[in-house]
Amino acid sequence: MTCLTMKKIFFLLGFILIATCTFGQIDANIQNIPPFRILRTDSTWFTPADIKKHKPVMIIYFSPDCSHCQQLMKEMKPEIRKFGDTQIIMITYIQPAMLSAVRAFYHEFGLAKYRNVIVGTEGYTLLVQRYFHIAITPYIAVFNRNGKFIKGFAKPPAMRELISVATKA
Repeated sequence: MTCLTMKKIFFLLGFILIATCTFGQIDANIQNIPPFRILRTDSTWFTPADIKKHKPVMIIYFSPDCSHCQQLMKEMKPEIRKFGDTQIIMITYIQPAMLSAVRAFYHEFGLAKYRNVIVGTEGYTLLVQRYFHIAITPYIAVFNRNGKFIKGFAKPPAMRELISVATKA
């Protein structure tokens, strides 16, 4: 083989590897809800042990200042009752010292009136971010009633698709 052919092969393999890593945000190895620990807006801790049993779970990894995350909430809020008994757990990486930004997001979207919505920060741990290999926000993961991974979204899907996946979980 010529040097040029070898370079083309290495380039192709490199491209495939990068594409796999880039689009691998939704990982086939994800099976269960990650073992997170988040500080809620009321300064209490929430872990998977606090999740109500036999109910679907949707984890939304977000940032309070992310315009895409804010747009997701604007689209989701009028439809939130259609998610039924799905527990919506919104997790951010904002440091605990900046909990006021998370509280502002929580209040801006009136999330306190929805009993099935939990909002908090994982702070310095970044466990959830690493678990899902999250590169951008928002990231959404849906788990069934038994806590098994159903589907992940690296970009927000159409709201009717998200509702359909969550309610069938």
